[in-house]
Formats: sequence, structure tokens, C-alpha cells
Amino acid sequence: MSEKHDAGMAVRRRVLGEAHVDRAEAAKTPLDAPFQEMITEGAWGTVWASDAISLRERSMLTLALLAATGNFEEIPMHIRATARTGASARDVAEAFQHVAV
Repeated sequence: MSEKHDAGMAVRRRVLGEAHVDRAEAAKTPLDAPFQEMITEGAWGTVWASDAISLRERSMLTLALLAATGNFEEIPMHIRATARTGASARDVAEAFQHVAV
């Protein structure tokens, strides 16, 4: 595995939790394995692993972007992740209010 993959898995586990990542890894198939690798390296190992902004801020941005682009099926997972990113219920409400406006 690559350095980006290792960094991505570490951040993914920190944000989504060990149990979630273990379930996702166990469910991985040969068909979706390349996509999972791309997401782990690109999204988690590059974007989420960056220290340019905090996990709290990144969490709020992600939730706002998911809502704004209609990716509603991903929102519950990222709401659960706020317990590990430091984004509060008020932070989430503020992000969603920005989308609504």
C-alpha cells in the first residue's frame, strides 16, 4: 500500500470510527476495490489528511457540500462522525442554514 493509503486509512478510522471502517472493508468487492482505494488515497489520504483546516471545519464543509449537492444518503454517516471531528450540533445547524439560504 502507499503512504497516501496508510494516511487515508488512519484519518478514515479517526473520523468514521473503527467499526464503520471494518464493516466497509469487509464488504469490499473486487468490483469496488479500485474505487475504495481511490477514495482512501484521494479523499481521506489527501483532503482529510491535510492540516490546513481542522477536522471540525472539514466536517462542517463536507456536510454543507453533501446537502447542497443532494447527496443526502451520505449525510447520516457524516453526522455520526461529528462526535469524532468536534463539530457540534450548532455547527451542523449553521452549515445547513448556509445551504438553505
